[in-house]
Amino acid sequence: MEPTQVRLTIPDSVDMTALMGPADSLLRRIESFSDAQVTVRGNQVSVTGAADDVDAVTRVFSSLIKLVESGEAPTPSDVDLLLSQAESGTVPPASLTDDILLTYRGRAIRPKTVGQKRYIDSIRRNTITFGIGPAGTGKTYLAMAMAVAALKRREVGRIVLARPVVEAGESLGYLPGTLQEKLDPYVRPLYDALFDMTDMEKGNALIEQGIIEIAPLAFMRGRTMNDAFVILDEAQNTTPDQMKMFLTRLGFGSKFVVTGDISQRDLAGESGLDSSRRILAGIDDISFVDLGRADIVRHSLVARIVDAYEQAEPTSPFRARG
Repeated sequence: MEPTQVRLTIPDSVDMTALMGPADSLLRRIESFSDAQVTVRGNQVSVTGAADDVDAVTRVFSSLIKLVESGEAPTPSDVDLLLSQAESGTVPPASLTDDILLTYRGRAIRPKTVGQKRYIDSIRRNTITFGIGPAGTGKTYLAMAMAVAALKRREVGRIVLARPVVEAGESLGYLPGTLQEKLDPYVRPLYDALFDMTDMEKGNALIEQGIIEIAPLAFMRGRTMNDAFVILDEAQNTTPDQMKMFLTRLGFGSKFVVTGDISQRDLAGESGLDSSRRILAGIDDISFVDLGRADIVRHSLVARIVDAYEQAEPTSPFRARG
């Protein structure tokens, strides 16, 4: 069978050094991924080989070109993600680029998979969005980026970040330290995401002013959330009653995002995340977005870990969702 050849013409606006990496390091990474032969002459990139290999490498280059055109310098991690997606046949279209927010370091936060794009589009369109999927799919991180972006655009007046406190055999009252010190381990992942998007000094100032609140789910009882972007993280560890309590805090001008991974539940009995889908599916302005293996954007090993657990547990919720 005759080999397939595709020739890409790199736009003049694209920095070839950024595209290929220092000393062509990114190009070498791509070449080692498949049997396709990649030849670069000037601003021409020729890819020759089996049709599937050529298609995968071409889509990787197209995505990298889009990154460079947007002003970013692709990193080895970006290339590894694209190559991993190419291996599984899930490289997103180059048109996926959709900036949510620029971090204080000037780095753009955007969806990197089709599922993530569907997730942020759902957050934009709906008042309540449930993001459900395994570790590394960006559920909390992207929701946090959408919240910070909404605050900067003055679409909301505050951000509220909540997590259920699941105690492993010890009561909070018996743990040493102040209440804040006792709660810190439970809400630390939310701080980590927040401080990746805004510098620590400004983030702490917003927290001190009450514009950003990070608190256990129990602190939501009896309140009404008006003009707020509210994120409930680790929702698989809520009870149905807790989930009902949280959702009924919704006030005017607010947006709620609920994230969870139903395979990592620490509670016995039905989860509030499961019951919410059963009870609320089909209600207008409430959306459920399932993220899966193809949406994992952490280290490529994370996807293989998820696969291994799926194979070990045939009834895994990941497998059931496809």
